[in-house]
Amino acid sequence: MTPFGRTLCAMITPFTPAGALDLDGAQRLADHLVTRGCDGLVLSGTTGESPTTTDAEKSALITAVREAIGTRATIVAGVGTPDTAHTAELARAAEQAGADGLLVVAPYYNCPPQDAIEAHFLEIATATGLPLALYDIPARTGSRIEPETLLRLAEHPRIMAVKDCSYDFLSAQKLMSRTDLAYYAGCDEHILALYAVGGAGCVSTVAGVAPDLVRAVLDAFDAGETARATRLQHRVTPLIEAMMANGLPGTVTAKALLADLGLPAGPVRPPLRPAGSRTTEELRRTYDLVTA
Repeated sequence: MTPFGRTLCAMITPFTPAGALDLDGAQRLADHLVTRGCDGLVLSGTTGESPTTTDAEKSALITAVREAIGTRATIVAGVGTPDTAHTAELARAAEQAGADGLLVVAPYYNCPPQDAIEAHFLEIATATGLPLALYDIPARTGSRIEPETLLRLAEHPRIMAVKDCSYDFLSAQKLMSRTDLAYYAGCDEHILALYAVGGAGCVSTVAGVAPDLVRAVLDAFDAGETARATRLQHRVTPLIEAMMANGLPGTVTAKALLADLGLPAGPVRPPLRPAGSRTTEELRRTYDLVTA
């Protein structure tokens, strides 16, 4: 089951040089990503700098991207906050702006117990008519969505997917075998591995700069060309490492590389800081080698 598509990009949020929301740039980037192979876009996620964009900017971004891509790809809106009431407000606004689904991260910072996390997700699931993908990323939130909690949440008809950044591959396989939850690899190094055991696809930051290459991994597997899929995953691995494992957030590296490629990006918002020139040069060298 792939309720939101298969090759989803965790899209950056373009800003103008002055730091304002760049809706024209967002439309051009979204069109580029969909044309190059993404069948879903995740807006206002971690890579989209959701902590530093306003509620109005989030809604405007959805509306603009919807206008640019039409029905060629799904739009999944990140609406997660540590505040259940605020998250529900963002969910309703995303639905009104034209989103197809919601990405809801576990409440962060306040570290609620599992019964409170479950209640939070259930309230968001009833706030709109949109399907939900739950975002399990304990390294950032400080809270795991425990497997037993996910088993119960899977019974809700609008809780349909998980973006998995738990690094618990065993639990992911067990939950896929016991539920109808669609599992999306949220860590680019796990794209092929999770897909091979029944995953629905990926929510990829690297797809923001190399969408066709990320999609090719899944296309090859679907075609039964498993050895080729492995080669392609290995081929993209240096870019995954350069973007996601060099000590900088993926937002920073993605924006640096997109700008160097002449695509809409703009600066990051504080407290994030831009990549330096040496880092950008190294990113571009790796990109050129991987995509040659």
